[in-house]
Amino acid sequence: MKRCHIAYAASAVAALIGAGLGAAPAAAAHQTLVVRQGESIQQAVNRAQPGDTVLVLPGTYKESVTINTPQVTLRGVGGRTVIEPAVKTVAGKAPQANTKATKSCAEGGNGICVIGTKKRNVEGVTVADLRVTGFARAGVFGMATDGMTVRGVQAVKNAVWGIAQERSVRGHIFGNYAQGNGDAGVFLANTITEEAGALDTRRTVVERNRLENNRIGVTVRRLRNLAVAENHITGNCAGVFVVGDENRPKAGALEVAYNNVSRNNKSCPKTDRLPAIQGSGIVLTGTEKTVVDGNRVVGNTGRSPLSGGIVLFKSFVGVTNDDNRISDNSLDGNGPADLVNTETKGKGNTFQHNACRASKPSGLC
Repeated sequence: MKRCHIAYAASAVAALIGAGLGAAPAAAAHQTLVVRQGESIQQAVNRAQPGDTVLVLPGTYKESVTINTPQVTLRGVGGRTVIEPAVKTVAGKAPQANTKATKSCAEGGNGICVIGTKKRNVEGVTVADLRVTGFARAGVFGMATDGMTVRGVQAVKNAVWGIAQERSVRGHIFGNYAQGNGDAGVFLANTITEEAGALDTRRTVVERNRLENNRIGVTVRRLRNLAVAENHITGNCAGVFVVGDENRPKAGALEVAYNNVSRNNKSCPKTDRLPAIQGSGIVLTGTEKTVVDGNRVVGNTGRSPLSGGIVLFKSFVGVTNDDNRISDNSLDGNGPADLVNTETKGKGNTFQHNACRASKPSGLC
């Protein structure tokens, strides 16, 4: 597809662009490259310049797409724009989660990749309004990004993560639907390929997403300075995991606020990192200065060591939870209790003004 293959006004294409993007001034330098079924999304992305939009019309596109040009928007027209693997994933043959980032997006088992470099983050990329499904690793994966936005994406039945970011800052993940992914619906981490202290995300926000029937709704691993807010999280094995370890700086200094975390009672077997999990609402393990505030946490029950409504659990590498605040949450029907604190050595953790019926140990409600 040539760069001149663009549209500002022409029949149905003009209607789609006008409805979704707004009218562009005739003199605008930024262009919209339109991709139709049977054409290559990647070729259009390769031709895009900073500020351009690649608009993918309805259809099923069997490819992986890599974006490394700043300020590019890749968007579809909602669930009618479907991105699937070129080669069908074979059960049990998915790449491991630590697949090296040096491999191509497709070789790594990912659907859409937004990739910077070790020296420079790719800035201002947006992925929006499409469905990405069936990939052996992640539906949407960002590495070394700054200000990456993922919105209106349906990330469904990918083998590891629905939407994931590593070594990234100022991300905005909102209004997405992540369902049936093998690990987390939304996964955020400093890096999974080496041990390192927690990364300051410079205020990444995960908000207003619907996360259902994944292993974990949202995982935040070895990060600081972000918010997980106003998400609807249900039917997973666990709702929200905030995870730290022995490295410095410690994970934490973040908020988990105003989420609806209900009935995350699917049972998931143990892994190399975690025991079997079931019925975990919000779990903090090895974190500091995390605020868990204003959440509605109901009906999360199970027999795992991590089960309960809001759980403070000493990390599996022996790191304590310190100076975390759990306040003004509404909890009911969680088991073994609404509030669970198995932390015996941590300091400064507080439970204030929570509406709940039962806690372990008693007296936290």
